[in-house]
Amino acid sequence: MPDLFAILHEDADLLVVNKPAGLVCHPTKTDERSSLIGRARLHLGDGGTPHLVNRLDRETSGIVVLAKNSGCAGELGKIWESRAVLKEYLAIVHGRVADDHGTIEAPLGKDLHSRVAIKDCVREDGAPARTEFWVERRFELRGSTNTAYSLLRIRPLTGRKHQIRIHLAHRGHPIVGDKIYGGDEDLYLALVEDRLTPAQRSRLLLPFQALHANRLQFTLRDRQFDFAARPEPWFEAFAAGTTKMTNDQ
Repeated sequence: MPDLFAILHEDADLLVVNKPAGLVCHPTKTDERSSLIGRARLHLGDGGTPHLVNRLDRETSGIVVLAKNSGCAGELGKIWESRAVLKEYLAIVHGRVADDHGTIEAPLGKDLHSRVAIKDCVREDGAPARTEFWVERRFELRGSTNTAYSLLRIRPLTGRKHQIRIHLAHRGHPIVGDKIYGGDEDLYLALVEDRLTPAQRSRLLLPFQALHANRLQFTLRDRQFDFAARPEPWFEAFAAGTTKMTNDQ
């Protein structure tokens, strides 16, 4: 069935796709096309039982692995639990990230002071969390002044909820388009309450948060899998339609 998703790999046990931003992984509506798992069922047809191995936030695009049977799902679940998986993301953040490479270590837990029920934050009694990053390039938008951005390559070394988004915001570089951790959580509330104004959308700069799961590597049954996926056009256009601030890459 056309237009369900971009398939990166498929065999008897695996279905690996490049999830578009704005699509939830788990069903929330009766429409089968409204979730990734629903689209996977449509793709596999009658009798198909896809199992999500990893998940991405609704607004995060990128690589998602689905197992076609419970046996493979169990094997992959153990691989994920053992952290024997290399995960890389691309993110566009506000500001000029000074260090070319670094690691953010800050414990995470529930944000008890937020109006957003799903929001977490850095807190001393939280779960340990580590995020490694590299600056791919620094730039500013054409026609703008004093508006700096950085394109980062990121490896989450732990797997906490919203880890990358919280850590980058904690360092003063929130992800462009992030409605929860971008500094004004009312943008998220306005979105879910269907009252996001054109002015608020303009402030966000992008239709979705600029976070993309671009690489995933693991070994299954003595075979190494290494998947890569390009970001969506709006992500690439934001970075490509720029003037670089520096000569470094």
